[in-house]
Amino acid sequence: MTSDRTPRLRLRGFTLVEVMVVMLIVVVMASVALPSYRQHGLRSGRLDGMQALMKVQAAQEQHRSAHGLYAGELTALQGTAPISMQGLYALTLQITGPEAYLARATPRGEQQRDNRCPELTLSVQQGFPTEGPSPECWSR
Repeated sequence: MTSDRTPRLRLRGFTLVEVMVVMLIVVVMASVALPSYRQHGLRSGRLDGMQALMKVQAAQEQHRSAHGLYAGELTALQGTAPISMQGLYALTLQITGPEAYLARATPRGEQQRDNRCPELTLSVQQGFPTEGPSPECWSR
């Protein structure tokens, strides 16, 4: 005896509505995560500027012990350059008193999007540093 019933193949897959719901979830998650990711990248980029300014400070102290005063230009300091190691900051140096100077790290390229800390500064007076513009910029 033969059966007239033929097995039906049931196709399995996703409906258009299910695919659209998943895509919507992905877009919402990306829109929340992307700004946070960018902010983290800018914060980590600040480390390049901080490292460059600390290198200037160490070189200034060496120069002061050898010559009795701070250098007025970055070219007089060994191991320093006008651009930070990763190239994210441009460095400048300014003498602000007989035993004082101000070193600035100004962001370049993508790092210019860092609105919280548009510039990093290190003001040193008689060997005592003051980090600026705010402690938040120097927090690790």
